[in-house]
Amino acid sequence: MEEKSKMQTEKHLTGTLVLSVFTAVLGFFQFGYSLGVINAPQKVIEAHYRHVLGIIPLDGHATNTSGEDGTDPQAGTKGTLAPLADTSEDLATSPHILTMYWSLSVSVFAVGGMVSSFTVGWIGDRLGRVKAMLVVNVLSIAGNLLMGLAKFGPSHILVIAGRAVTGLYCGLSSGLVPMYVSEVSPTALRGALGTLHQLAIVTGILISQVLGLDFLLGNDEMWPLLLGLSGLAALLQFFLLLLCPESPRYLYIKLGKVEEAKRNLKRLRGNCDPMKEIAEMEKEKQEAASEKKVSIRQLFTSSKYRQAVIVALMVQISQQFSGINAIFYYSTNIFERAGVDQPVYATIGVGVVNTVFTVISVFLVEKAGRRSLFLAGLMGMLISAVAMTVGLVLLSEFAWMSYVSMVAIFLFVIFFEVGPGPIPWFIVAELFSQGPRPAAIAVAGFCNWACNFIVGMCFQYIADLCGPYVFAIFTALLLLFFLFAHFKVPETKGKSFEEIAAVFRRKKLSAKAMTELQDLRASEEA
Repeated sequence: MEEKSKMQTEKHLTGTLVLSVFTAVLGFFQFGYSLGVINAPQKVIEAHYRHVLGIIPLDGHATNTSGEDGTDPQAGTKGTLAPLADTSEDLATSPHILTMYWSLSVSVFAVGGMVSSFTVGWIGDRLGRVKAMLVVNVLSIAGNLLMGLAKFGPSHILVIAGRAVTGLYCGLSSGLVPMYVSEVSPTALRGALGTLHQLAIVTGILISQVLGLDFLLGNDEMWPLLLGLSGLAALLQFFLLLLCPESPRYLYIKLGKVEEAKRNLKRLRGNCDPMKEIAEMEKEKQEAASEKKVSIRQLFTSSKYRQAVIVALMVQISQQFSGINAIFYYSTNIFERAGVDQPVYATIGVGVVNTVFTVISVFLVEKAGRRSLFLAGLMGMLISAVAMTVGLVLLSEFAWMSYVSMVAIFLFVIFFEVGPGPIPWFIVAELFSQGPRPAAIAVAGFCNWACNFIVGMCFQYIADLCGPYVFAIFTALLLLFFLFAHFKVPETKGKSFEEIAAVFRRKKLSAKAMTELQDLRASEEA
């Protein structure tokens, strides 16, 4: 039986399918690269910002552009850039201006994603999956060009603008890619191929961290190239998309092009008879026609969807406010505070662990329930955050506490990939049927990007304010998310939409009965 299933899988795994999925997930590779690339060269880019802005360093001397002291390497820009601000700027203000520009450089990427996430459904339906991915690649190429040319103008403005435009691309891509991959994948491979986008993200993060080493591209001469390098992946994706077939499901269900859908199915499946999948598409088309499309406003105003919407939003909030992006964005800085001699290499270690456990989580999600993995991941992250805080607080008294902080960071990432990392993205689709699903995914995506922005913009300020106690805030939030998940998040594995809706109805009736009982007791006491 297993051998027969394996043969069927191999039969469905054609060259065209492999090419199509690989090409699509290049969008998520760019997403991951953009998340991780800003981390390693932080000091070099900040030094360049100081030079361009004419900000006086903390030691009170003018910015050294010769790089002789080894702390502010500007040899590559000497004589090419003039300070744009008055070097007599107040010392108390200068570091805050630098922090503001740096935080904006990190977090504006999420603003772009936040803005464009609402338009995914519209552009995907209007242009088709493949044409939409082709068009939005223009944003990625433009954004990467702006960052790659940062040394030829006001670098802080060009980097911020480039990351904003790249964010617009990633917001669109993060919706279009899963949509396309799920629609071209055969049922037997849909789960496995659907998890490749998470693997592409962590691979992008890891490659950006390796290339960010100072002897490769993370130095004063090459950092603009480092920031703009994912434009090559965008160009590759652009040309490969010209070879990819449009989604048969889109052609059949949205456009009614039966013959073209059959041709594309044959390209994707090889010699398999397409009629079985065509019959499934017909059934899906009839179901979609029988269920009215739900607007975002109706999603929030209808009591029918309220509990599911709250769960969908909270799992997204818990993913971002768990502190994981603080690790991705600022891990080099955190390792420095923990007393690590070579923090960049430790950051790359985080990327390796992230990649390995993403692969492992693919198999865990298939075997265990969503809810149990989500709870286990949150609790593991909570314990790791406590250990990280203790390690950072006691570092000045015990040198070996640096190892505690390091181990805690690695465990934090491992537990994130066990549950809170991958689960929020696909559990939203499982909570809603065909009618409300597009609106729910749009709202969940916007919420995720908004939280990403808040963490990216505020973490550096909070870290400066709280010092070693910064992860105590995430500890408190993780406890809150764990309690919410324990009482509110249903198990969705192997359940139909009707069964999941029934779970929410039971919880609603149970809460109503409890309220009525409390009112009755209160009236009796009165």
